[in-house]
Amino acid sequence: MTASVVPWLGGGVVAVAAGFLAALLPRRRARAEGRRIAWSSARAAIHDATVSRDASPATEPEAERLLAHAELLAAGRGGAGAARGGGGPGPPRARGMRKQP
Repeated sequence: MTASVVPWLGGGVVAVAAGFLAALLPRRRARAEGRRIAWSSARAAIHDATVSRDASPATEPEAERLLAHAELLAAGRGGAGAARGGGGPGPPRARGMRKQP
């Protein structure tokens, strides 16, 4: 290998690494922001549901159960999918099955 090839190979490695980071970092930042927004929205919805429950004259057992489940998910940091509503109760769907509209 000649001495002039080594700097070109080094420059190519640096260019590939820079391109990889230029593509990766914005995606990671957007994913982290989406996760923060989902958790913020979930906490706000839980707070609104708690206020509505406290203001309601009658108790609804299903609403109490769902609110308790949401609070447990938030306390356990059930993941961004749980914060977006994917961690709700119910039987797991078989692989490849779609949710019915």
